[in-house]
Amino acid sequence: MDALLDPATGDYAGTRTDTLANAVYLRLMTPLGSWWADPTLGSRLHELQREKDVSRVAVLARQYTEQALETLVTDGRADSVTVTTSRQQPGWLELHIEVEDASGRTQRFQHPVRVA
Repeated sequence: MDALLDPATGDYAGTRTDTLANAVYLRLMTPLGSWWADPTLGSRLHELQREKDVSRVAVLARQYTEQALETLVTDGRADSVTVTTSRQQPGWLELHIEVEDASGRTQRFQHPVRVA
């Protein structure tokens, strides 16, 4: 069990978890190629902060998220990853992520992405 990271603050939440929550959070929040130990860890979601709030940005956000989380499938920690997007308010995309882990449990995560 790992110490749970709070997605709202990026700090430890004070509890423990046996889910893929930390793995998903770290892969989405780390800019791709910026971690010295594994240049394949991370996503390109940080690039969307300067993009206009148009429909193609939602497609890019979904693709960037799927690419970042693909390593969970290839290393056997997850069986599948499904990503959808929605707009909750102007300037923000909400990523809805469903990860079916290796034991068959479906875990759901939400991740906000700022767009200009």
